[in-house]
Amino acid sequence: MNYWLVKSEPFKYSWQQFLKDKKTHWDGVRNYAARNNLRDMKKGDEVFFYHSNEGMEIVGIAMVVKEAYQDPTTEDKDWVVVDLKPVKSLKKPVALTDIKAEQKFESMELVKNSRLSVQKVTPDEWKLIMKMSGAK
Repeated sequence: MNYWLVKSEPFKYSWQQFLKDKKTHWDGVRNYAARNNLRDMKKGDEVFFYHSNEGMEIVGIAMVVKEAYQDPTTEDKDWVVVDLKPVKSLKKPVALTDIKAEQKFESMELVKNSRLSVQKVTPDEWKLIMKMSGAK
């Protein structure tokens, strides 16, 4: 299994809306590195849901339920989406400031390339963020 992080501005698509929808396709990605990450996602991979700009924190966990397919918001075959479903809200959201304060995250994509909307997360980063969130 691989781990990922997707970012959304809460006013565009919030974790709360995702919970209500129960499933969504992750569309509108127009960055090649983020697109390649979408293409690499596999069914069953776990995904952190990060609120960008407002809040700037990891708030929940989603799961990939359908692998990459044509983005329905464009006719350009280069762009893809994956389907995600919410798994659970984090007991305690993990703020970007707390992540940046932890030296073990100095190589994390969220710290090094904070603008990338779909990012890889290493197993060690995943475990530490889960611990910071109060998960057992």
